[in-house]
Amino acid sequence: MKLTRRVKEILSWYESDNPGTKANLARMLMEGRLGGTGKMIILPVDQGFEHGPARSFAMNPAAYDPHYHYQLAIDAGLNAYAAPLGPMEAAAGTFAGSLPLILKMNSANSLSTQTTGPDQAVTATVADALRLGASAIGFTIYPGSEAMYDQYEEIRELSAEAKACGLATVIWSYPRGGNLTKEGELAMDVIAYAAHMAALLGAHIIKVKLPSDHLEQAEAKKVYQKHGVKIDTLADRVRHVMESSFNGRRIVVFSGGAAKGEDAVFEDARAIRDGGGNGSIIGRNAFQRSREDALALLDRLVRIYQGKE
Repeated sequence: MKLTRRVKEILSWYESDNPGTKANLARMLMEGRLGGTGKMIILPVDQGFEHGPARSFAMNPAAYDPHYHYQLAIDAGLNAYAAPLGPMEAAAGTFAGSLPLILKMNSANSLSTQTTGPDQAVTATVADALRLGASAIGFTIYPGSEAMYDQYEEIRELSAEAKACGLATVIWSYPRGGNLTKEGELAMDVIAYAAHMAALLGAHIIKVKLPSDHLEQAEAKKVYQKHGVKIDTLADRVRHVMESSFNGRRIVVFSGGAAKGEDAVFEDARAIRDGGGNGSIIGRNAFQRSREDALALLDRLVRIYQGKE
């Protein structure tokens, strides 16, 4: 595998990492149709845990089968596939070595009644990630939750173990709980803060939601307004998230969110591209469509990140 200049540049940002971790980052960055560009599209399928099987897969019953998702990511030419332990194990032998994997290490579920202190249970080990041939571990934190400090300590331990074994760390940073309003979960200042915290915790790849132009924190709002931080367009807001992620020296991919119309998905991707983001991590907007429609959508997303549309 001959690395492109762009991938070599990105790897240079991770100055403390060992060759194994850099090799796994390179594997993800060089995989698929966006390989070598510094852009990424990742397929995450952890929604069965989060929302339940019918809410996740009834609209496309083929997606109940874990093999379906591996094959979709391969056929679409994506950079990686992320999933919890069970579905990854269920197809690991058939697809061994076929594409980079991210083992999602913790999960929540919609039966929980937690509100101010939303949390996730650790459901896998670094040994599982190594056994399954994963390139990275994935972990969700909830900045704002009363459980967040425990989560930070959990990912500190898991990330240290993963890095020592040559694996990369991907952090899903989703603000919620505590005093955050629903609107505040997507606020510009809160999302930028969440991305920054993931970087501070040692993430190689950061996953956040696309921010709105709302400013949630009174003290932060004063600073944004005083210093004229541009947040008018979605591309502006993506640019600020990148700036907040060590001035663009960390890979940031943006969540696709709930299923929505194709035009909205494509507009989001153009804003991510134009704002300097590294790409999309898109689940429900892919696997909840038919295979034919999902491949068409992912093909167009690839073309957008390639600058062809």
